[in-house]
Amino acid sequence: MTATKPDAVEVVGVRVAGGRIADDLRAIRVVWKRELIRFLRSRIRIFTSLAQPLLFLFVLGTGLSGVVPRTSSSVDYRTYMFPGVLAMTVLFTAIFSAISIVWDREFGFLREMLVAPVRRTALVIGKCAGGATVATIQGLMVLALAGLVHVPYDPVMLLELFGLLLLTSFAVTTFGVMMASRMEQVESFQMIMQFTVLPMFFLSGAVFPLTRLPDWLRVLTRLDPLSYAVEPMRRSVVNALPEAGAQQLRRLDPGITWGGWHVPVGVCILVVALFALVSLIVASYQFNRTD
Repeated sequence: MTATKPDAVEVVGVRVAGGRIADDLRAIRVVWKRELIRFLRSRIRIFTSLAQPLLFLFVLGTGLSGVVPRTSSSVDYRTYMFPGVLAMTVLFTAIFSAISIVWDREFGFLREMLVAPVRRTALVIGKCAGGATVATIQGLMVLALAGLVHVPYDPVMLLELFGLLLLTSFAVTTFGVMMASRMEQVESFQMIMQFTVLPMFFLSGAVFPLTRLPDWLRVLTRLDPLSYAVEPMRRSVVNALPEAGAQQLRRLDPGITWGGWHVPVGVCILVVALFALVSLIVASYQFNRTD
């Protein structure tokens, strides 16, 4: 008997995902799309998230209009508060997006994401991009109400505010992801956010001017990164107002100063961008250490 050789079997190469930029970009897109799907499928979340900014703008703003003297015959205090309410909208929406990381960890979905053959930094970027997109959409919904508080629909102002909303949303989302990346319980995250988010909002000058403050409070407002997001938004709104109203609002809030030096809008934007970059780096480092 002669032994016969087995038929040759052709092995088709199978590429394992991971290690390529294309795989990381696909992971970013998938995580980003997941955040949008979760947002668009929750209509209750869309409408309830608008309740708080509307409450601040039309209830608190109207109440403060009766306490704080009107800046002019045509500009009331709600016009001053409008940029702050925009920042508040993206602040709370972005933090709400970050809290889903803790939910994913509790239900085991985060572990499934972390074992995917892609860089974990891509997952962080996708999460931050998705949260920033959702927060920007919410901010644009509030921006559509600008005419109700005597803010004109100036094309230049609208374009500037869109860019500022996007940058602020990304910065706050990266901060929230950084805080949530090592937490295992939603209750712990909520407790820490109460000690960070609310002070960030009230110290940013969203509700009251940053002038004539005690020294200790003035220092805290300068350390608040959200202050440097609210200031460019307010400058953009002021520049779109008629000259009389713009002068009155500039007198009410001349801007942020460092030791007598008036901080330009470009520097404020740079501070927010650096805050986002640092938060993203720290969040990526913590994700890479997550088991």
